[in-house]
Order: sequence, then structure tokens, then C-alpha cells
Amino acid sequence: MRLIFLGPPGAGKGTQAKLLTERHGIPQLSTGDMLRAAVAAGTDVGKRAKAVMDAGQLVSDAIVNEIVSDRIDSADCAKGFILDGYPRTVPQAEALDRILAGKGIALDAVIELKVDEDALVKRMENRVAETVAAGGTVRSDDNPEAFKRRLTEYREKTAPLSSYYASTGKLQTVDGMANVDVVTAEIAGILENA
Repeated sequence: MRLIFLGPPGAGKGTQAKLLTERHGIPQLSTGDMLRAAVAAGTDVGKRAKAVMDAGQLVSDAIVNEIVSDRIDSADCAKGFILDGYPRTVPQAEALDRILAGKGIALDAVIELKVDEDALVKRMENRVAETVAAGGTVRSDDNPEAFKRRLTEYREKTAPLSSYYASTGKLQTVDGMANVDVVTAEIAGILENA
């Protein structure tokens, strides 16, 4: 089972990936986690990534693609994986296609969680209010303004992946505004037919 989850921040990708990970024993691969692991392991590509990050620059697609390729080769990915947060752009998706083709494997599905962005912003505002009311600490990026910027960035850079994967016939959409259990059941249905 090799999947990509698409959807804006707050759509529930992480929640659904965690459920699939628990149910099927396949890892959720997040770009940030993979980068940190490569740096910590001191791999060649990890050293290159660390040098770029230490210089305060963004890690290039070439480095990210190499880290993803190496991670997919790990033993725990033999039964599959869930990519969450990668690819972020059409060029990364094209690179992923080449990486997978070179390994003789294919994606089973690309699942996009469709959501109402205004409702997501309201959800964020409610979560922040509840956290503050409970005496908790709110993450610096967990505020409506930062969240709106992340949604805009998603729309500009990542949303074009929907059209890209629709053209390959791999894209399946799920109503991400539905109850978690309903979303989980819809995804299970998609995977049974993949």
C-alpha cells in the first residue's frame, strides 16, 4: 500500500495517516521527519541538508527527493508507506514518479481530503480558544493569521497536485469535513478497490 495524502493544513491527513499506520503497519513519511532523521544519521545527503539548513536556506528539491528515495528503500517501507507533506509541488511529483519507476513500484492511490477553508479557520480559532481556556500553550504557528498564510501557500504551491494526479487516474477525493470515522471508512473503501 503506497499512498499520498493531499489536503490543506488541518484537513485531517495526519489523523488518517496515523490510523492507517496502526491498522496496516506501514510508516507515515513526513518530509520534516525524514530530513531530521537523515541529518541525525549523518548520511551523505543528511550532511548536505544540514549544511543548507545551517546556512538558513531552504533544502532544495534535489536533496528532498534523494532523502525520500533513500527512506522508501528502508525495510519498514517494504509493505508500503504513506507520504504526507510530499510531494508539495508538481516538479516534486514528477520526480517521485521517476523515483518509484526506477524502483519498479507504483502508487496505489492519491487521496485528497477536500475541506472548507473557512470552516478550517473557525476550527483553528476554536482550538486556540479551548487551549487558552484550559491554560495550555498555543504553538506560535497555531493562530488564525499564520494558519491563513499556510492555507494560501497550500493553494498556490500544492493544490495544483490535484490536477496532476487526476490526470494520472490515481486521485481519489474524500470529504474531509465529515466525521473522522466516516472519512476513515471512505478511505478504507478506496483502498479496497485500489
